[in-house]
Amino acid sequence: MGHLQAVTSIDSPEAADRLGRLLVERRLAACVQVLGPIRSTYRWRGEIEQADEWLCLAKTTTDRFAELAREITQAHPYDTPEIIAMPIVDGLGDYLDWITAETAPSATL
Repeated sequence: MGHLQAVTSIDSPEAADRLGRLLVERRLAACVQVLGPIRSTYRWRGEIEQADEWLCLAKTTTDRFAELAREITQAHPYDTPEIIAMPIVDGLGDYLDWITAETAPSATL
């Protein structure tokens, strides 16, 4: 089983906190860290936009990523939210084991 850091950005610290709590409660992420505000510049529907956003970094497993992405998509206010994942290629064994244990579907309430 592999481990990932999944990333999304969202429009307010309150929304970031709600999303993080939802993902952890549903055991789709072991931890969600919120950073921000960040300033994003992007092209959307032919126009260059800028916005303050909060970056959410979710620690999860490759097995849980598809469900995590679906949950983010459903809970997110954006039409097309950023949802990307980067593999965790190495890390403290105990920490990676903790991610695995905290995201195990069998541990769901």
